[in-house]
Amino acid sequence: MSDPGDKDASDKIALYRSGMNKYATQDFEGARQDFEAALQIDPEFGDIHHSLAHVFDKLEDTEQALVSARRAVELNPEEILAYTTLSVMCMRKGLIQEAEDAKARAADLQRQADGSS
Repeated sequence: MSDPGDKDASDKIALYRSGMNKYATQDFEGARQDFEAALQIDPEFGDIHHSLAHVFDKLEDTEQALVSARRAVELNPEEILAYTTLSVMCMRKGLIQEAEDAKARAADLQRQADGSS
């Protein structure tokens, strides 16, 4: 007998992929709907929050883009791209210090990944 959690996991991945495909074709509202449906299954899916930040940015909802970017960093504190996205969204909101801090953290993580200090 299969685990019901397996279906949820495959559903959230299917929704994530569908959302990414819609984003690629510039169907940003459709992507938002898919990503938010995936979050109903797994609210702590950091990659979805990261993707939503970009979707909200395209939909010109800078406030929600920033909320999503912050959540992505919270859920994936070692993800370089999450900090890069947070930096961009902070710049769009005029939050210069937070943008600089996120950029610096992304650079630190990149140096660690490259094996230098």
